Amino acid sequence: MRWSQTFIPTMKEVPAEAEVPSHQLMLRAGMIRQLMAGAYTWLPLGYRAVRKVSEIVRQEMDRAGAVELFMPALQPIEIFERTGRREAFGNVLFNFEARRGDRKLHFALGPTHEEVITDLMARHISSYRQMPITLYQIQTKFRNEERPRFGVL
Repeated sequence: MRWSQTFIPTMKEVPAEAEVPSHQLMLRAGMIRQLMAGAYTWLPLGYRAVRKVSEIVRQEMDRAGAVELFMPALQPIEIFERTGRREAFGNVLFNFEARRGDRKLHFALGPTHEEVITDLMARHISSYRQMPITLYQIQTKFRNEERPRFGVL
């Protein structure tokens, strides 16, 4: 594909809502566009950069002997209640109810995957001989921040 046919909507002016220089540069360079407070669309140039950074992280983690895994974004609220972190997250936690037949189910969109990985390891590590194990993940997190700032992190 030709560079001239790639979608890169640059900006001449610094957007007023962008407070941090890196956020300003990413907007002006056509890497991201804000959909709403805290939610961004990665445009082709920005998404390409994210993929390159992710690949570098994967190569280095693999070289260190770590193993990548992928965990669900949708998590049962009970795992946050067990650790006492449901209250700690407060309004930052996106949580909702769903129905399955007569049952009411409570879920959260993962603001972190600490509870998920802790639960997984507690279920499957039964001996010290299975240790050490180094796992990592590269995923989206969901936080309902009152005033999201600083662009993308």
